[in-house]
Amino acid sequence: MKIKDLDAELLEKAAGMLKAIAHPMRIAILSHLEDGNMLTVTEIHKLLNIEQSTTSHHLGILKDKGVLSSKREGKNTFYYLKHNSLRNIVDCVSKCTIAS
Repeated sequence: MKIKDLDAELLEKAAGMLKAIAHPMRIAILSHLEDGNMLTVTEIHKLLNIEQSTTSHHLGILKDKGVLSSKREGKNTFYYLKHNSLRNIVDCVSKCTIAS
């Protein structure tokens, strides 16, 4: 599907997803969820060395905009990329910043 084929509603959703991703900490979160990784809030906040409440806030935004999904197992909620193709955006951004 090409961008010109998207209707206004789909374009709005795509823009919302890109806005949600467009934050350094959220890009870092996505980088840890590549390749089918599923992580809890605790695991992510330890990996990124940020407060657990901050991690939860960022995960909430990413989930609300359709970037992430979650799965509850016992006491833990695991977060993962809702669409595996989103890792291409992270890859592209990483490559573009290195080339600068």
